[in-house]
Amino acid sequence: MMRDPVCLMDVGLREAGAMAVHEGRAYYFCSSACQERFVADPEQYRSNVQAERLTVGVMGSADTDADEVVGKRARMMGEAIAEQGLILITGACPGLPYECALGTRAYGGMSVGISPALSLDEHIHKYNSLTDAFDILIYTGSGLMGREVTNIRSSDMVVIVGGRSGTLGEFAIAFDEGKLIGILEGSGGITDEIPAMVERFGKDTGARLVYEPDPATLISRLITTYVERHFRKPSCFCSEEHTQDEPARGEI
Repeated sequence: MMRDPVCLMDVGLREAGAMAVHEGRAYYFCSSACQERFVADPEQYRSNVQAERLTVGVMGSADTDADEVVGKRARMMGEAIAEQGLILITGACPGLPYECALGTRAYGGMSVGISPALSLDEHIHKYNSLTDAFDILIYTGSGLMGREVTNIRSSDMVVIVGGRSGTLGEFAIAFDEGKLIGILEGSGGITDEIPAMVERFGKDTGARLVYEPDPATLISRLITTYVERHFRKPSCFCSEEHTQDEPARGEI
């Protein structure tokens, strides 16, 4: 049970009339009227409740020889996530996810790495992965493929940057589980193929896809979509009650 920061009414996640994101934290309201009062002056109400921080999972190629321009855009993605006060989640691997984590760290944000390893020693020596960009490392012992489910289910929003077969697996999990997914257009890899693939899937899982070439704009659009539509049913494991009526499949 959550509490409306304006009227202090208890609000269940399934029954919330509206929500807002302020400095990366999620606030839930009994009605749009309370939401509007909060948005007009968040500082007046934010201390009334303990609000959770939302997470963004960034999935992409672990190839350390990735295009330098795409690597810079991944860092910009990390900076944008930190600027919005969100928490970054990655698979704690090298390549584009690591570049993103470096961006988050440089901006003073928080990053969490979901490691495939059993321990720090295995993380470094078996998986050849670094640690310096992460505030928290979670050792799953699940291997490269096994930790993908943890990555996706720990993320309120998922972003795909470049990527190959491993990233395709993460995208498939996110799509089938009805997540809000951002696609960084022009980052290569599977991002070029996703629109056609989704069309061929031919099914509505509740997932929403947002396509955008600019990292900061993509994060802003994901937050807006989450607030306006997706918070009511952020994954397939949530109640069907109070969901939006419009189709959720395809490009936003």
